[in-house]
Amino acid sequence: MSRTFINGLSCISYQPTFTSTFPFSFLEKQGDNILIALEPDYKPFISPAASRRMAKGVKMGVATATEALKQAQIAMPEAILVGTGMGCLQDSEKFLKGILDNQEQYLTPTAFIQSTHNTVAGQIALNMQCKGMNFTYVNGNFSFESALLEAKMQMEQSLLKEILIGGVEEQAPHTLYLYELAGILKKKEELSEDLLSSETSGICLGEGASFFALSDKKNENSFAEVINISLCNQLETNEIAEFVKNFLSREGITLSDIEMVISGRNGNIADTPYFSHFEHLFPSVPILCYKHLCGEFFTASSFGLWAACHILKTGIIPPEMKLYPEKEGKQNPTSYLLLYNQSLGKEHSLILLKKAL
Repeated sequence: MSRTFINGLSCISYQPTFTSTFPFSFLEKQGDNILIALEPDYKPFISPAASRRMAKGVKMGVATATEALKQAQIAMPEAILVGTGMGCLQDSEKFLKGILDNQEQYLTPTAFIQSTHNTVAGQIALNMQCKGMNFTYVNGNFSFESALLEAKMQMEQSLLKEILIGGVEEQAPHTLYLYELAGILKKKEELSEDLLSSETSGICLGEGASFFALSDKKNENSFAEVINISLCNQLETNEIAEFVKNFLSREGITLSDIEMVISGRNGNIADTPYFSHFEHLFPSVPILCYKHLCGEFFTASSFGLWAACHILKTGIIPPEMKLYPEKEGKQNPTSYLLLYNQSLGKEHSLILLKKAL
């Protein structure tokens, strides 16, 4: 059975993840409940003429996909698999606004064509003339994990050898207004300096794109090996321990074999009990978090995977990611690292990684 290695990766987020080497100086959120992605200069990746017609999510996806493939020295992937929760929101809003403003007449189809969820995967394929498998997964908080699971299964069966996967999310003005009306966003007056210890409801919303070049062969650039992925739609807090133990037992390992965990803790008091139950399973290993750095969004777990890969390769743990800075533990994991994510008690996911040896 073929193995799955991450040989290239790239990320655009609220942090300077695209232009800086890991680790870098993390930016502090300036008392805002919306963390807008820090976009790079797209000229090396997209022509200015084409860039003007692309929404933010498409541009972020094309740039990170190109960089990930370059790192992995892959000229043409056999498949492109992308996860997104809301798709190209900006073009969706632009088209709907056009319907209202023009009373459903004289509409141009461009914004509608580019508003579909598979626009990012399609544009990446068009740019490189990739005629292989091209799937987009729109499964809420499972969107990115679904793409990763598909890639893992394809490689395990030796059907594909080199796959590009990614997670993309962009925000748009009217949708942000609706989030605020629905009480999904944290109120600005309730934003604490330490989001991870927040005891109020709501989230800090983020956006970004993370892409990974996967291969069944390890090379000198390999960041990590993907061991397995597990998804569960709904769990009670007292069922999390069994969910994790059963997942690890399928790989022939136990809780004590995990040397580091990365939690999707997001500062929303409704989510905190689930993450706390998970974190308490590992009292003697470092607990890392990332959503206070990138914000919460449907494919935020791709940012977590991006950080995990760098930690496994470099052995460096940014202090800003530690949930309990005073906790001692193995600071340079040489074996297993486990990521956990969920939202409001639903869409629980586990990703098990191992240092590429």
